[in-house]
Amino acid sequence: MDDLMPTSASPRGGRGYPLAVAVAGALLMCCAVLPWAGLQATSSLIGGSVTGDVRGVDDVYGVYTLVAGLAALACGVAGLRGHPRLAALAAVPGGVAVLLLVLFMNEGSGLHDRVSIHLGDLLSIEPVIRFGWFAALASAAAVVVLALLALLHRRHR
Repeated sequence: MDDLMPTSASPRGGRGYPLAVAVAGALLMCCAVLPWAGLQATSSLIGGSVTGDVRGVDDVYGVYTLVAGLAALACGVAGLRGHPRLAALAAVPGGVAVLLLVLFMNEGSGLHDRVSIHLGDLLSIEPVIRFGWFAALASAAAVVVLALLALLHRRHR
């Protein structure tokens, strides 16, 4: 009969959100080395395409995003080491990373200086946003959201 009695869950010490912040910060660091933008030339004459990619760390904004990911990882690890409120500080580098990603597209080696050229089926040259930029943006947003959740979780305790 004791098996049917409800029991209280053992306290985990609130390590879930700091761990999630650390993982999101590590993912943000990894996304900085992925391709963020590119230039793609397609021709129906040769039946193929040629691409040139720009990785995040090829631009100063990508390097700063890598540093922001490292700072978010450090905040998450500090939160795991017994100071869960420090994990909430990761919202700052996460927000900075979002800003840096937008600046990459507007001012950096992103897409602002690239022109689309379409000469029918003969030749088409166009800028493209690569998957790494979207992954970095998702990771940076996850850092901000998880850091805020870590802060709210500590306030409700």
